[in-house]
Amino acid sequence: MDERQLKDILGRAEVPPADENARKQAINLALATFDEVQRYKQKGRKGFRLWGRLTGRSNSSTGRRYMNRRYIFSGIATVTVALFGIGIYGALDHYREAQLMDASVAHQINIDPNGPFLKRSAPPAERIQSLLNREKVLANALDESIEFRPDSSPQFSMDAVSRMLASEKIVLSDREASKPRFEAVGRDKFSNVEQSPVKRVTDEPVSTFSIDVDTASYAFVRRMLNSGVLPQKNAVRVEELVNYFPYAYPSPVTRDPPFRPTVTVIPSPWKKGNKLIHIGIKGYQLYPTEKPRSNLVFLLDVSGSMNASDKLPLVVSSMKLLLETLGPDDTVGIVVYAGAAGTVLEPTRVAERHKIITALNYLQPGGTTAGGAGIRQAYTLAQGNFDKKAVNRVILATDGDFNVGITDREELEGFIERKRKSGVFLSVLGFGQGNLNDHLMQSLAQNGNGVAAHIDTLNEARKVLVEEASSTLFPIAKDVKIQVEFNPKTVTEYRLIGYETRMLRREDFKNDKVDAGDIGAGHSVTAIYEITPVGGSPMIGGNRYQNKEAKGSVKTAGNAYEYGFLKIRYKQPKSNTSQLISTAIKTSDEIPGATASTQRLRETRWATAVAAFGQILKGGKYTADYSYEDVIKLARAAKGDDEYGYRAEFINLVRLAHSAAGLPRD
Repeated sequence: MDERQLKDILGRAEVPPADENARKQAINLALATFDEVQRYKQKGRKGFRLWGRLTGRSNSSTGRRYMNRRYIFSGIATVTVALFGIGIYGALDHYREAQLMDASVAHQINIDPNGPFLKRSAPPAERIQSLLNREKVLANALDESIEFRPDSSPQFSMDAVSRMLASEKIVLSDREASKPRFEAVGRDKFSNVEQSPVKRVTDEPVSTFSIDVDTASYAFVRRMLNSGVLPQKNAVRVEELVNYFPYAYPSPVTRDPPFRPTVTVIPSPWKKGNKLIHIGIKGYQLYPTEKPRSNLVFLLDVSGSMNASDKLPLVVSSMKLLLETLGPDDTVGIVVYAGAAGTVLEPTRVAERHKIITALNYLQPGGTTAGGAGIRQAYTLAQGNFDKKAVNRVILATDGDFNVGITDREELEGFIERKRKSGVFLSVLGFGQGNLNDHLMQSLAQNGNGVAAHIDTLNEARKVLVEEASSTLFPIAKDVKIQVEFNPKTVTEYRLIGYETRMLRREDFKNDKVDAGDIGAGHSVTAIYEITPVGGSPMIGGNRYQNKEAKGSVKTAGNAYEYGFLKIRYKQPKSNTSQLISTAIKTSDEIPGATASTQRLRETRWATAVAAFGQILKGGKYTADYSYEDVIKLARAAKGDDEYGYRAEFINLVRLAHSAAGLPRD
């Protein structure tokens, strides 16, 4: 085979698309190689190193015989090396272009040999020179990656390239098959909390809890079911499943009060004679002109446990989505942590979006997890740029695997609680599975006056950070507490469905020092009580030795037409004094018709279907023989408008639960 035939082979080879800079680099490399070959030929040499081995002619008959048998293999090797070179040089050229794009960004982009993240250390000139030196290393790596042996075809050795690059701390793209991935199975951590018990009204007539707008549990449950596995019982928080969906409750028309309750009573679908009391809250929706400026700090976990496609790469994509919702005058800073913590980007106006995106694009995972140090540094950055008229918030993205520095949950909670009082709040986004520390993330978010969400797909990131950006970032009320006093004339016993991690003591309701959940702009919250009316079939038997005097001591002056009395306390975002909203839960709030088609009933029945599903996943302690088929039937009848397909997705998840395995596969 001569040069013309080799040219034909190269001409027919499919070359992957490359940007213009990569093409220029490849052309320059080819021209330089051609010149070098000609120079060596003029000196009577057979070839030089790699390129000589591929294209040089042998003058001996023995050598020509060996080469004739290997021309075709040599041509294939040439194509392989050329494509590999184009990819590497294109990536390097893109890297260098990003460094030269803006001097203020270039000095921040630096690969620390002792850590995976970027830091501000070397000036741009030194970094560019270092980059050029690394190009030489790559060229050597390419040269060493082809082995020729007399008795075999040429072998393309990625190991040689990987060893050379590793020695220089050069990391290629995520598409490399040789790049290690972090994998863990069955190490997810959830708090072990007993389900809310049934209580007798004569023993404990008042129920108090904090509202919860987190949705992390739903996303985790969905992820497990989509992989064919039932979630851990402790991973199922029924209130978070219910509150995952938006509800069309009536919205207030003013910011004072910032929400109003909607109470609906329906028959219980799983226990005849019992009733469900639905309490719905819809937050005031801010107009665009009312939204305050945002001062955000992204606190990103780049430790070794984040080295998976559904972790750090998804974190970066999620933060880019959030950027699209921010205004040009909003600011974003970036702090990362692994074995240590570092500031990647000082607070930067979103108008200079390219700086933020450039910093995000060059994050790489590796090392241990010094989460405590990262939290400290993120709060320092947020407070250094604090604006009392803005929303000041740290957004933590992690799998929650803190194993260096402050690792004690109570110590972290205390630190975040003190910082919350300074006006800097914390939201937590969990990523990945197998190593998820849900318990820690829930605790941090609750103490930081923020939401906790689990991001398992880019679509979920869009829901949380784009569709619900206002409710995620802009609180309209804080420390929202609910208290219900049940009427012993009409209610024998009750239980709160879910909210086990949000229970408060009765005296906490009026104590403004006790923290509770926040409601964001446009957010909806749902709470459900199951009650046994007087004359029904209670789960708790009477007391043998309770005398008439003890019974008479219970206040029974309540209205016979009320099931109870609802009280809600909240604070305005900038206030430390709570305000009160109250309303009676009337027997007339009941909608008896199971086939009624009003929107109010549809929303109530949908929440009931989701609550039933959550209880069944937790073991069905209180739902008797209510089945997945019953949940599907109720949900399909109540689906209504489903603009984004969330409700249709839920119905499919219930179907998946039928065949899901009890334990993950090894």
